[in-house]
Order: sequence, then C-alpha cells, then structure tokens
Amino acid sequence: MEFHHVMEAAGVLVLGLVFYSYSSKWFAPGAWPGPRWRHAANGLAFGTLAVVLMISRIEVGKGVFIDARAVPVALVALIEGWPAGLVAGLVAIAYRLWLGGPGAFAGVVGLLGTVLVGALAHVWARRDGRTTVRHALALALATYLVAVVSFAVLGARGFAMFRPVAVPFLVMSLVGIGLGAHLFRDVVESRAAEVARREAAELRAVTLLARAAAHEINNPLMIVAGGLSILAKRLPAGSEEVRWAERARDGAGRIRDIVGRMNEITRVEEVPPQGSLPPMLDIRKSSDGA
Repeated sequence: MEFHHVMEAAGVLVLGLVFYSYSSKWFAPGAWPGPRWRHAANGLAFGTLAVVLMISRIEVGKGVFIDARAVPVALVALIEGWPAGLVAGLVAIAYRLWLGGPGAFAGVVGLLGTVLVGALAHVWARRDGRTTVRHALALALATYLVAVVSFAVLGARGFAMFRPVAVPFLVMSLVGIGLGAHLFRDVVESRAAEVARREAAELRAVTLLARAAAHEINNPLMIVAGGLSILAKRLPAGSEEVRWAERARDGAGRIRDIVGRMNEITRVEEVPPQGSLPPMLDIRKSSDGA
C-alpha cells in the first residue's frame, strides 16, 4: 500500500474539516443567506473533495486501487442532512459519469446509496439529540454495505474486483467516517456552545439594561401617579379636567405594567419586522412565563 496516498486522502478530509469550521460561521442558523445556501456551499465543497479523492486513488496491491469518495459524501449527509449530501453526491456522480467506463453505473449506485444512508443516519442522530459513536460506526458499516452492493451490480466480475479490496474498504470506511464524524461533531458542538454563550451574554445585557431603565422610570412614575390622584380629588366632579386626569392615571398604570414586565424578562424575543422599523424587543413575549 502506498501510504503517501493514504496521507493525501487524510489531508483532503482535514481540508474539508477546516472548510466546514468556517462555513458553519458564514452560514450560521437564522442568519443570511439561509440554509439553502449553506447546504449548497457544503455540498459543493464536499462533492469537490470526493472528486479529488477519486483522482488520488490508493493502491492497495499491485494494480489494485480504491478511493475514499464515499467518506466526504457520507460525512456531509450525516452532519448537514440530505440536501447537502445530495449536492455532494451529484457532483461526484457527474465526475464519475464523465470518466465513463463499464463501472460507471455501479459508481452512481454507490454514491446515491451513500447519500441515502448518510441522510438516514442524520435523521437518527437528530432524533437522539447529537451525533455519537454509534451513529458514525453504523454509517460506516452501512456505507461499506453500499460499496458491496455497488460492486454486486456488476455481477461475477464485480465480486472478483471487490474481493481483494474488501478489507481495505472496510478499514477506510470505519476510520474515515468514524474519525471524521467525531471531528465534525466537535466543530458542530463548539459552534453550538459559542452561540449559547452569545445568547446568554445578549440576555444578560438586555436584562441589566431593562432593570436599570425600569428602576429609573418607576421613581418619577410614582410621583406622577400620586400627583394625578391628588389632582383628581381637587377637581370638580364630572368635569372635563377630571376625565383627562383619569386617562392620565390609566396611562401611568399601563407604564407601571410595562415596567413590571421589564423586571421579569427571561428571554429575548423580537417584534416581527414592520416596514422600515428597526428590530425591537417584544417585552410581553420576553417576559411571558416569568
């Protein structure tokens, strides 16, 4: 086995990890330009890595070669889901069809099967709350079985081709997908932790500001409310001035309710965008359930 080709394949996967660490920041959830662009960018990147791995084949015996094209396709489907996995798979399929040859159909079957098992593993991992070792190993074994099926499409000739590469394929799937999934999970979890820290800091800043503002508003508000009560008692009953004083007291009561909610903010909820108005804190939603 030519180990420098193995190192090249490992370097390609590390390059994918570096790219994903940046793309997860560029296409953060909830930010522009949205999930479609995120899936397209990651799919194109990992599809390109699959093409590079097809070009950089690994010789496991004299005249016997394998490549790790399935690894980046399976990883991006596991981490990002079927849209990114499908884009990556289609990029790799386009290159495989361009190469042609009698094994092209089997190669297409293998790549499509890899996208499918990667997407199923993604759904399984999301249901469990995070990607774990069992998800990665299950995907590695499923990817290996997909490779077996793709060779079986060629019949007896395919089995003869697969026999000398069966063990290297298994090792490559277990190591590449298992280790790769662990590294990519670290990127995802570190990104989630960073988002959680930022949200916690934002909530702390909002609550501190809201409580300080509530305190400053409440002091003069008590003076205004007390003054209005005294004024209403001294005005002639039923007069227009009394009605205006009562309306002012109702307004002061509404301000007092808002001040109370400002002291009970537990999360940050924004008012839905309206025209050219800038984003604003929804005090009612932000304090519900406090």
